Amino acid sequence: MKERSPQRITVEAPDLVASMDLHKREVSEEQIHKFEGYVAEIFTAFGMDINTQATDTTPKRFIRALYDSTEGYEGDPKLLTVFRTECTGGPDCNYSQVIEGPIHFSAFCEHHVLPFYGHAYVGYIAHGEILGISKLTRLVRVFTKRFTVQERIGQQIAETLQVMLQPHGVAIYMEAHHLCTQMRGVREIEPQTRTTFWRGAYDKDAALRSEFLAASGAGG
Repeated sequence: MKERSPQRITVEAPDLVASMDLHKREVSEEQIHKFEGYVAEIFTAFGMDINTQATDTTPKRFIRALYDSTEGYEGDPKLLTVFRTECTGGPDCNYSQVIEGPIHFSAFCEHHVLPFYGHAYVGYIAHGEILGISKLTRLVRVFTKRFTVQERIGQQIAETLQVMLQPHGVAIYMEAHHLCTQMRGVREIEPQTRTTFWRGAYDKDAALRSEFLAASGAGG
């Protein structure tokens, strides 16, 4: 018997661009070279010898690593596709929640430009459309590969899922270690920062939130 393939739907790109705050970065080679000079000057002033075999290209590698690690501003074209569910219940159509995680992420704190890293759990209750599981990982990375703060990331993921799927509800749980508190300031090593974000059915239903948190390893 011939299998029925899922119906693919392309999300309107302007809607996603608006919800995801996307923009193409344009940095010329001339600018890159100039930035390398600035970095070399700073590193030298702070004590690094940049004239060794190990460090003579460190400014160049640093600039490239910083650029590559903040590629989320440019989005991900593979996020434009969603799939029709087989739900036939009209506006009352309701699926059990989908939960994906732990999704590892790393980001740069926009306050000190030091990394924070951890895991995200993303949940939603589908209505008319669903998203390929790998797209949830891509969505998290679009918002974490930036200069940002943890509180903003969760809001952006939730709002973008609402634009893409119009689900009955969205839930986000994030936990992260912040090097800006470990390497400087109070120098705390063990604590993690935990944040939750609820939309739709999750915001109204405590039992649903507890189920999501338990599945995310955060307790009931």
